[in-house]
Amino acid sequence: MALNDMYSARPVQQEPAVGAGVQLVLLGLLGAAIGLGPVGWLTGLVFAVTSWAVLSRALHRSGLDSFGPANRVTLGRATLVGGVTALVADSFESAPPVTVFVALTAVALLLDGVDGKVARRTGTTTALGARFDMEVDAFLILVLSVYVALDFGPWVLLIGAMRYVFVAAARVWPWLTAPLPPSTARKTVAALQGILLLLAASALLPEPAGAGVVLLALGLLTWSFGRDVVWLWRSTHSVPDTVPVHAEELDLAAP
Repeated sequence: MALNDMYSARPVQQEPAVGAGVQLVLLGLLGAAIGLGPVGWLTGLVFAVTSWAVLSRALHRSGLDSFGPANRVTLGRATLVGGVTALVADSFESAPPVTVFVALTAVALLLDGVDGKVARRTGTTTALGARFDMEVDAFLILVLSVYVALDFGPWVLLIGAMRYVFVAAARVWPWLTAPLPPSTARKTVAALQGILLLLAASALLPEPAGAGVVLLALGLLTWSFGRDVVWLWRSTHSVPDTVPVHAEELDLAAP
């Protein structure tokens, strides 16, 4: 059996375990390279175990027979996000090299969108894959906002928390769960969040310019979410036009 066939034949439930194993290897490399502290190690381990448990449960509920190449790309991005998360947690006790933080984050951001292209080209697009990709993106933005908030203040956390607030609000107002139409603007704003936050975190800009970049990210995200909320409200609460009924269409015959 060819190596590719053997890899494809691996039971789908083994994939999250492989991802967790790679996550541990990455943590070990970070520990050896920069001396990752106990908080960073613990956070990275919690991320690995939680990711394994959540993804395993989602795979079981989805009933997928194959994990697919696109999900493997997303799993690789999740591993990088786990490393970034460990570095951010470690930054509360020490000062991990900014270059390592920027490198891991940049690769994770560059790979965003690759999994979608792979899924479309291989015909392996699934609801689980789309949700997996979205959750990894959202968590990376949350982690980046925490890191940037250390320099610019807690208001930056609004960027990372906005998507989770929207999800929580949808539990109270179900109309927020209605499907949204495709939007290039929405995708562009979402992609810019990570880029702008990473730019602010890289310490390449003077502090006022960095704050301006973060404010721009927050403003764009607020506009994007606000526009979607207004659209959802109007689409689910609008009163349908009354269809005129002609007299000849009515059954006016007496019983």
